[in-house]
Amino acid sequence: MSSDDTAAPRRSLGSRIGRIAFVVLASLLVIATAAAFFLVWTIQRSFPQTSGELTTPGLHKSVTVQRDALGIPTITASSTDDLFFAQGFTHAQDRFFEMDFRRHVTSGRVAEMFGESQVATDKFLRTLGWRKVAEQEVEALDDTTRGYYEAYAAGVNAYLSSHEGADLSLEYAVLGIQNPDYRPEPWEPADSVAWLKAMAWDLRTNIGSETDRALMAAQLNEAGEADADAQALIEKIYPAYPFAQHPVIVPKITAVDPLPATPAEEEGTAPASFTGTTQTDAQTAVAKVEWQQADSAIEAASMLLGPIGEGIGSNSWVVSGDLTESGKPLLANDPHLGAALPSVWYQVQLKCAKVSEACPFDVAGFSFSGLPGVVIGHNAKIAWGFTNLTTDVADLYVEKVEGDQYWRDGELVPMEVENDVIKVAGGDDVPLTIRRTVHGPIISGLTDDFTAIAQHPSVEFGDKLTDLPGWEATVDATWNVNATDAISLRWTALDPGTTASAIFALDTASDFTGFRRAASLFDVPAQNLIYADQQGNIGYQAPGRLPIRGAGDGWLPQPGWDSAYDWTGYIPFEDLPVSYNPDGGYIVTANNAIVTDDYPYFLSRDWDYGYRAARIAHLIERKSAAGALTAQNLRDIQMDDEMWIGKQLAAAMGEVTVDGEGARSAVDLLRTWDAQNKADSPAAAYANVLWSNLVTDVFVERDVPLPTGDQGRLFTVVGAMLDDPADPLWINERLDVDGMDAMLALAAEQAYTELSQLQGADVKRWSWGTLHALSLTSSTLGSSGIEPVEMLFNRGPYPVSGGSSVVNATGWSVGESYATTTVPSMRMVVDLADFDDSSWIHLTGQSGHAFNRHYTDQTADWAAGVQKPWPFTKKAVAKATVDTLVLKPGS
Repeated sequence: MSSDDTAAPRRSLGSRIGRIAFVVLASLLVIATAAAFFLVWTIQRSFPQTSGELTTPGLHKSVTVQRDALGIPTITASSTDDLFFAQGFTHAQDRFFEMDFRRHVTSGRVAEMFGESQVATDKFLRTLGWRKVAEQEVEALDDTTRGYYEAYAAGVNAYLSSHEGADLSLEYAVLGIQNPDYRPEPWEPADSVAWLKAMAWDLRTNIGSETDRALMAAQLNEAGEADADAQALIEKIYPAYPFAQHPVIVPKITAVDPLPATPAEEEGTAPASFTGTTQTDAQTAVAKVEWQQADSAIEAASMLLGPIGEGIGSNSWVVSGDLTESGKPLLANDPHLGAALPSVWYQVQLKCAKVSEACPFDVAGFSFSGLPGVVIGHNAKIAWGFTNLTTDVADLYVEKVEGDQYWRDGELVPMEVENDVIKVAGGDDVPLTIRRTVHGPIISGLTDDFTAIAQHPSVEFGDKLTDLPGWEATVDATWNVNATDAISLRWTALDPGTTASAIFALDTASDFTGFRRAASLFDVPAQNLIYADQQGNIGYQAPGRLPIRGAGDGWLPQPGWDSAYDWTGYIPFEDLPVSYNPDGGYIVTANNAIVTDDYPYFLSRDWDYGYRAARIAHLIERKSAAGALTAQNLRDIQMDDEMWIGKQLAAAMGEVTVDGEGARSAVDLLRTWDAQNKADSPAAAYANVLWSNLVTDVFVERDVPLPTGDQGRLFTVVGAMLDDPADPLWINERLDVDGMDAMLALAAEQAYTELSQLQGADVKRWSWGTLHALSLTSSTLGSSGIEPVEMLFNRGPYPVSGGSSVVNATGWSVGESYATTTVPSMRMVVDLADFDDSSWIHLTGQSGHAFNRHYTDQTADWAAGVQKPWPFTKKAVAKATVDTLVLKPGS
């Protein structure tokens, strides 16, 4: 065979291989392209229709939904039924998966969606019983208000009737892989009302601090500390509010005309005044029971609902026209909540085509998806804002339990026992027994993180009990041997309330009397309510169902077996603090103390320590002294980044000698630092890392737990220590530290080493914003542990400024991570001179649909402190409209 004969087959084989490779490559490209088109189609098929006409069974007349460039809807209808129907429909268009997930959380049914992994948290949430309380509240609503919720539910269900699976949201396509049989149920009014309980949980006040103190007492007792020494250390780490340095919200209560009497007041059932008591030996003794249980229970719900907001708080303030350029009030608000994707807020405007008694709504602001009405905002006459009241509305009780009975005033009494069942996707039903005492549900022993109900040596516990006044005669051997310890929760949100009605009363209030009437209904969660109107008035009202306690004050867990420690009633509304047109011309609320200690009722010992409030008040006075205030002045104040403790640290480091050229260069950054935690600041990065190392060395390294929540408490404790070099807490033999300068030098050197590892050795290239960056994580599939799925739903990180106990309150966990975890969830400034000159922004965007253009289109502006125009009048809304959808009645 010639060479020519052998060459041809080789070329033919090469050609065939080439063609095969091409076909394989082409096939892969086709598959990849098809997969990409399928993914895009799956993602986009749930995007809502926002223009044109849509026939919607259930409407009585046509409704117009105008959306601006951010997708914010203005809904105009001719009746309240159609208005709230359309709000429910619109919420479902943009956020139904969020709504569906929320109602499973509030009813303790998350395992029905996500399987066995959620059984433990379902047990805890079902035990709290939010859904059952919500059902009772719906039943108690007046016909008109219940009609609003029913119309809203009808609108949600109208959307569900024509959408299912991936047509509703991308999450359902992913969920269908694990749980193919899942189908959303119709929406009910109780689904809406129950979310108010979840928000109350997110804004719970001192449960975390109460638990920390109990744990600390037990830990110090185990370490051999005497009771008096342990108590002194706890009180040092949890100092009293600094009344002499920081403001209260209402320095002088205004005398106002009382509201018309409620039926309870007419019947004489309102509780009598009570002044409260101080910490008792009984509370200290009870704290030595094992309290790891309570800590785990609280964290179970937090995993689903997000962390507590910075200082469980917010900022809000209102300035009278005497201090403004326009001569009319300005009102600012930025509630602090756990970072969430999508944002907890949904911007909306609800307008009756003709405002009348039958259709009274002309309101704009921030709503919750799943809930009708506007929670924070303004109508055509008044504006209002919220911050957390920070009063103590929850107590933990130690119960002495024997089987399904518990000890109460020397007798065994039966618990309320309820048997329930948790349904599990892909698994067997799980039985649940819920037990309740007179105080509330038993919350111990409910999660994997809980230990079993503690078994305590009878002699040790008996010895402690002998110190309890009046109990020597009632403790016997049987009680001491057989009883076990359980934890119950007394919390105002577990009693039926009236907040579900308060929302609409706020939306339609036209003056301060109407505002106070609405406030009287706003019982849970308890909030500071600020007010302004177009007539030039400003005001404040403390609402809420605030307990009157018996023998204790709730600072530590209470002895549940003694009825002397029970709540005895609630503070009458007319006795709650109120301010109307104060002489100073402004009102600031930032979770600081409401009133001074001469107020006749006990409210709390766990206030925010007032650093934000003091800074806001200082800036208002400084800026108003320089000229009349404008809306932009208030927006600038909202973004103030001054770190109070940073100034003290910088001053203290001036005389401290540190080892190493790099550490000395880092300390030098503080010498010219303005104490502003700007995102691009190297000094801010170093100051915060120094601060974290310092408090870790002072507290954690001597086995003292760091207080949770607002770092303002640590500002107060360490600030006092910096003024007292002889404070014994500066000495730590474990770290070979013998005083304040040595402790500061150690922390400074540690901070340099840590930052060098994170951002390099060149101190000028350090950045607080990068270190403190915010990652937005979907509350469900965003933490699935499956990276491709997480990439679909999560966004960020975004460099941010601010910090803990800073006006721009981007909170982080000292000693754990510098990443932002809690945020100003929205910011607004309302101009009562012209509502169209108001501005607003929130954390993410209107849409809950991943990859929709409104999923995170507000985040960059939010991080930069930019607020968007807020058109309100008919002309301004029309000018801003980019999409108009007309919902038409039909079948």
